[in-house]
Amino acid sequence: MNRETKYTYGPVPSRRLGFSLGVDIIPFKTCTFDCIYCQLGKTTNKTARRAEYTPAQDIVDEIRRVLTKHKHIDYLTFSGSGEPTLHSRLGYIISSIKKFSDIPVAVLTNGSLLTMADVREDLSHADVVAPTLCGTASDIVQRINQPVSRITSDTILQGLMDFRNGYTGDIWLEVMLIQDLNDTDEHIKRLAARIKKISPEKIHLNTVVRPPSDKNIRAVPLEKLRVIQNLLGERCEIIAGFDKKMSPTDLKNRRDDIMNVIKRRPVTLDDIVRVTGVHIQEAQKILDSLISNNMIRFSEHNGHRYYEAMNRHATPG
Repeated sequence: MNRETKYTYGPVPSRRLGFSLGVDIIPFKTCTFDCIYCQLGKTTNKTARRAEYTPAQDIVDEIRRVLTKHKHIDYLTFSGSGEPTLHSRLGYIISSIKKFSDIPVAVLTNGSLLTMADVREDLSHADVVAPTLCGTASDIVQRINQPVSRITSDTILQGLMDFRNGYTGDIWLEVMLIQDLNDTDEHIKRLAARIKKISPEKIHLNTVVRPPSDKNIRAVPLEKLRVIQNLLGERCEIIAGFDKKMSPTDLKNRRDDIMNVIKRRPVTLDDIVRVTGVHIQEAQKILDSLISNNMIRFSEHNGHRYYEAMNRHATPG
């Protein structure tokens, strides 16, 4: 990967954000959680310490360069390899972007640090904050999220309510459900009561889609998701598959472009076609070549084939 894409990737197809230019500002698997559903595998650096993990100005400069090369981007999305609110200069990065770009900024977060005033201030610069909520009880949070010791279900919920009280942008709350763990009727009723207090603009109902860290967990069936959707109200939607398609591009090196997508997260062939514009037959040939050269591998999950890099722990750059 060249110097210009050390901290950004895509645009990638997002089920919630259309064509999203990803911004990855945290080293691989540096997170406050070790979620059993995470598509990136086990957390290797579980921490709640905020720091300038990557140079803030370098990130801003790269985004400025990359935006000159892409005409269609729906959102600039802070997500990627770790928990973005761990970056101590997140607010500076977002406010700097706003000086040269009108593209909305979204931050995907696990919401674990929202009790911290400096984190809430940093996120106040974003247009959309999309926190994830898995549970209202300590045993569920411990089983699913496996947080650092000082983070509990109570602190997560309090942080979400504190953030709601001062934030003027949109909160899109993702509710991540796992079969037989947090999809019981009793838990959903408690969850609905808590969500009412948080009052998000949108509720995104999600389940295990990509290959998870814990291979034993299962997705909640669509029929049950529809029942839960009705219980959570009109603002709730089940996150559907991405259905937009980008026009073919004239990228000089399609192999590198495809590899750039795969190294960030497991993707299907359809994902690759949508984000790169490469014809499906050509994309399949490139994938076969990458497999032959031991650069990527694939796995089957819920009837779909996902491609991932052989060494996902490598630092981008």
